[in-house]
Amino acid sequence: MVSRLNRLTTERSATIILFLLVFAMASRISVDTDLWWHLRSGQTIAETGQLIYPDPFSHTLTGVVHWNHSALSDALLYAIWRHSGFAGITVASAIVAVAGMFFLFVTCRGSAYPRAFLIVLGAATAAVFWSPRPQMLSFLLASVLLWILRDLKYNRRDRLLWIPPLQMIWCNAHGGFIIGYLLIGAFVLGEVLNSKLGTSDSPLPFQYIRKLLLLSVASIPLLALNPLGIHAYGVPFSTIFMPELNRYIQEWQSPDFSQTRAWGFFLLLGLVLTTIFWSKRKLDFTEWFLVCGSAAMSLLAARNLALFAIVAVPVASDHLDDILQGLGWVIPFRDFESPVRGVVNLCLVISVSVGLAARLGHLLSSETISAGLKSALPVDAVEQLDSLELPGNMFNSYNWGGYLMFHAPQHPVFIDGRSDLYRSFLDEYYRIATAGGGWQQALDRWRIGFAVIESNSGLAEALASDQDWKTAFQDPLASIFLRRSPLSNG
Repeated sequence: MVSRLNRLTTERSATIILFLLVFAMASRISVDTDLWWHLRSGQTIAETGQLIYPDPFSHTLTGVVHWNHSALSDALLYAIWRHSGFAGITVASAIVAVAGMFFLFVTCRGSAYPRAFLIVLGAATAAVFWSPRPQMLSFLLASVLLWILRDLKYNRRDRLLWIPPLQMIWCNAHGGFIIGYLLIGAFVLGEVLNSKLGTSDSPLPFQYIRKLLLLSVASIPLLALNPLGIHAYGVPFSTIFMPELNRYIQEWQSPDFSQTRAWGFFLLLGLVLTTIFWSKRKLDFTEWFLVCGSAAMSLLAARNLALFAIVAVPVASDHLDDILQGLGWVIPFRDFESPVRGVVNLCLVISVSVGLAARLGHLLSSETISAGLKSALPVDAVEQLDSLELPGNMFNSYNWGGYLMFHAPQHPVFIDGRSDLYRSFLDEYYRIATAGGGWQQALDRWRIGFAVIESNSGLAEALASDQDWKTAFQDPLASIFLRRSPLSNG
């Protein structure tokens, strides 16, 4: 026992505690409304065995095929839900987040302490969009890919054969697989310039660049091994060039830097630029392409903040380690510790583990989960639906469509979070939701007999003052409105 404790050095203890804390940061009651339509999709896959099917969930686009680019993730999410419920979903999402940060940690350079600092800062930046959704697998796979590329560049360890299967899995899990090719493209272009101009301390030999290019190209046909077939190739482009996303969907808009949750990006960007200019390492085009490209993507769409964290943390570690080495501020690594320190370190790890277990016990209790969901979702309103006589079709909030799909499947939704399915229909939805011009006629045209919407929305205010509608349920979060008179057959 003593000999094993001798190996529990302060550095190793700090690393263990770091990832326990990252797990605690990633473990939270998610109120991300997209989770629910992913679960409903996964449930349909499990029950019917069909991966592609005409949409059965909405009354506005009934029969339109939804080319779901996250079928693998949806099936996994539902399998976890079926066996362990919301608690299992929460833990699984946290494990994926920790795994992504672990690959960043091992690709960083320097002693454990500055790396731990950077991991915490990177987690604070990325955690803004950590939630149980398919994009979490994009976060993990991007971290793995960057680890492969950096390990090749700095340690000459060749794991490039992993790239084709990694990209194939990524394409089946999430439409963000294009990120992998963007990382590879920036890496290849940067390394070519580094070799030609001699601007890097460790330029990659051309034989590795050629192999990377060949395997990346070879991975492209594998993307068609997908329920979408050749349609998979167009998924990223059809999403990126969808103007409705920038107009209406918050995560596709530029970050709101007046909110504290976006400050991690500023701190990490400032740190990576400061360390680049302060250190004596040569200019590396690969670093600049990766950092500048991911920073630009983050400024265009807040959902890319996690990608920036993946790229910036290892680059900052390279230059921070160079600075600390130059200043002589380096704590040498010890492989063994004194027995007394080993015991102290063990006590620290146990204390943090007990604290984490207590937090998880509270977080995953049915009371905490219920309170968390009720704070952001129409839980009570949905429970009232079966007790009401509901005429006609439903109009619902965009944010709550997925929740209604999963928890009230007997009522086809007007719209839900599958923005790639609804596309230009978002204009119609927002005109009604904001009680814009012609909203009454639009409700008539869609034969809307009841609405489940936010109590503080523009439409709720309009319906409350309209004599043709009455309030059937209302709480501070959600309201149900019913038509007073039956819809005409015209």
